[in-house]
Amino acid sequence: MDVTIAAPPIAHDGSLKAVLFDLDGTLVDPAGGITGGIEHALQVMGLPVPGADVLNAMIGPKLADSLVSHAGICVDQVPEVIAVYRDWYGNTGIGMSVLYPGIKELLARLRAAGVPLAVATQKPEPLAKTLLAHHGIAEYFEVICGSNADETLMPGEPGYRKGKAEIIAAALVALSVPAGSAIMVGDRHQDVNGARANGLDCIGVTWGFAPEGELEAAGVAAVVQSTTELAAILPNVAGAGTGPGAVHGAL
Repeated sequence: MDVTIAAPPIAHDGSLKAVLFDLDGTLVDPAGGITGGIEHALQVMGLPVPGADVLNAMIGPKLADSLVSHAGICVDQVPEVIAVYRDWYGNTGIGMSVLYPGIKELLARLRAAGVPLAVATQKPEPLAKTLLAHHGIAEYFEVICGSNADETLMPGEPGYRKGKAEIIAAALVALSVPAGSAIMVGDRHQDVNGARANGLDCIGVTWGFAPEGELEAAGVAAVVQSTTELAAILPNVAGAGTGPGAVHGAL
């Protein structure tokens, strides 16, 4: 993966109003900080620990939902599992994470070009802010949107955000930009589906946690393999029109 971005600041013609980024698997490599925490919590609770593929699949979706749908945890056990997980993550897991190569340089170039940036993540919003500050990149984002701080909330309860579509919608409102002039960057099908639900294209990154073919099957507009490729495609997107499918014409 390329690390150095030596090109001049990204040209911005005014049509690209905002770029939204996923967090884990896109900006930050959890480096075992999430899967290790889930494994630890399940072991402490005396619950079965799924295999590595299942644990990796739990990176991205809302944790409470993943514990039920992927790990087979009973709903009434979710709050305690999450409490154990968060304690471990706050003390150990967050320190294991690292920025993906070239991310900080890319964010600096986008901001220098005058493009507003946002994070749209299913991580609890306060924790997302803490993680971004830990890595020294919170300052690049005008908006940081995540799930409710209370991860035990279930569908129908006040404050519950069902998924990525609702979080992206909240980020767009906070940015005060029309959906057609923004674009999402993420590593999982939830990012693609959430973006499309809001009328956005999504650029998929290969350095995250999507199994082979997942992004393409979800209808991703483009796939990049390095931050250099991502930097190269963004000005093309800015000049290629708006709405789903616009990226294809820019490649």
